[in-house]
Amino acid sequence: MATDTDTTEEPVGQRLGELVLTSSHVEEFLHDLSVEAAKELSSAGQQVSCSVTLVRRKKAATVASSDNRARAMDEFQYTFQDGPCLSALRQDTTIHVPDLRREDRWPEYVAAVNEGTLKSVLAVPIPLDGNSRAALNLYSDGQEAFDAGAVTAAERFARDASTSLRLALRIAQLTDARDDLATAMASRTVIDLAAGAIMSQNRCSQETAMEILKSASSTRNIKLRDVAAKVVASVAGDTPVSTHFDA
Repeated sequence: MATDTDTTEEPVGQRLGELVLTSSHVEEFLHDLSVEAAKELSSAGQQVSCSVTLVRRKKAATVASSDNRARAMDEFQYTFQDGPCLSALRQDTTIHVPDLRREDRWPEYVAAVNEGTLKSVLAVPIPLDGNSRAALNLYSDGQEAFDAGAVTAAERFARDASTSLRLALRIAQLTDARDDLATAMASRTVIDLAAGAIMSQNRCSQETAMEILKSASSTRNIKLRDVAAKVVASVAGDTPVSTHFDA
């Protein structure tokens, strides 16, 4: 019978959703996700280490781990560019290694990790949209540690994690877009200030001032914003360079 002191554990999806709201960036969320997965998928007699690998378009792979062992196992895979996690990402399917000592896939990776105590690996894709890909990677010292029930539980966790990770990525995209816009606006401001300085000193039009800036950028092989920043800094007296530019 339930009492006032009884507590009901929140569903995985709800806990992961709360992690999104409390994480300051995607990398922090991935770390928290790894820790949550290790906690959720371990049992009293079977402790599991976990990592999450995320690959985004135009972004380097991001790897987060629940502990040092999971991190080391991922580093082996990226050293050899091969292994269960990378295969799960590439093939978009669950990869199960019940006994590494009998595994003949990824020979370099297997030879490296067989020097330790690791015996079982399970890699499960996390469904995402667009060009992003992610996988949940589970490691155990136990031989044949991931039975059919454990595989099902890991795949269910990956599905639960999918919604939260998609939300985290969407927030990151919006943040990146905001930062890009702020950078663009700052660049535009610096360029406009530099053009104004050139117009004042050379008594020319804005169009001519912009041509002078672009010419200096091309001739010196320096970004337009950087040329403009030098002009503004020199006008402000921060640098000793001349403020006069000729077309």
